[in-house]
Amino acid sequence: MSANLRDIADRVGLSVTTVSRALNGYDDVAEKTRQRIIAAAKELDYAPNLTARRLRKQRTDMLGFILPTFGPRFSDPFFSEFIAGIGNEAARQEFDLVVSTHSPESEGERRAYLRAANGNWVDGVIVVRTRWKDSRIALLEAHGFPFVAFGRYGVDATAPYVDEDSIAGISILTQHFIDLGHQTIGFIAAPSNLMFGRYRLQGFTETMERNGLAVETAQIAEGDLTETGGAAAAARLLASFPQLTAVIASNDLMAIGAMKTLQKAGREPGVDVAVGGFDDVPAAAYANVPLTTVRQPIYEIGRKTCAMLIDIIAGRPLAAHQILLKPELVVRASSGVPLATSPSPDERRSSGALQSE
Repeated sequence: MSANLRDIADRVGLSVTTVSRALNGYDDVAEKTRQRIIAAAKELDYAPNLTARRLRKQRTDMLGFILPTFGPRFSDPFFSEFIAGIGNEAARQEFDLVVSTHSPESEGERRAYLRAANGNWVDGVIVVRTRWKDSRIALLEAHGFPFVAFGRYGVDATAPYVDEDSIAGISILTQHFIDLGHQTIGFIAAPSNLMFGRYRLQGFTETMERNGLAVETAQIAEGDLTETGGAAAAARLLASFPQLTAVIASNDLMAIGAMKTLQKAGREPGVDVAVGGFDDVPAAAYANVPLTTVRQPIYEIGRKTCAMLIDIIAGRPLAAHQILLKPELVVRASSGVPLATSPSPDERRSSGALQSE
């Protein structure tokens, strides 16, 4: 028979009420006393009655995450890290995570958010890949339902979010390639309805303009954030803007796809064309040509958004209502070398250097 609150109270010499409040996270129990009670609960192998606890608190102790993806599976490593961060923080705070998948902007996705806001199956949700005029956020705000967004969703955003500064991130990557001598840079954009896609495109165009470099329509191709989409976008760039010497993609998967297209076209990434991405997913470091990218701490972002949501649900004040993280440039082999010291592709081919690299 498992231990109960009375057993713990007898062990530590305190009242059942004090033990219960300590185990349920109330702040009127001294931290030293709380730790003594938690230690005794572990020694006695205490397992709380979750159903009773949830009824008492009028909470489910469950968080929702509705993954915007096409089909029943997802292959984007970004989401694997992000969900790990959410899940581990939820478990640490004794919450469960409910994950479902729905195609973006679909009726199924809308109904899933409506069920969350109207029902009792989760206490709050995490919204990811925020969109221009995001109907999900409008729905949640209209119902007064707890949520935290990963990503800003407009200049007048008032709800809590965690975001990476995409404008700054693409800016430092673009400047890095310009400083290496590149002036003809192609850009693979994220879908224009995604807020981070808009910010990253803005970071690219503004940095080019600051350096006196005009951006032609032919320099920009939109991809769908997948490796296949990046490969197709790179093919369009090469067809319409063949003189490019560098390619920047809005995420790592599209950058890796772009490198495959370049190799098929006989243009070696990091040798003939510099390539950069954004995210620093694990595959970036182990690509055929290790990828220069902008690092965002995906796991930590997942953890932070989860912790913020639980604080909102519990009625605790947030240390910061909106968090904008500073990006970090990670330079790898796909950057190549400065153009001023690098022979042209034709010179390398005539000297046989390409075969030896």
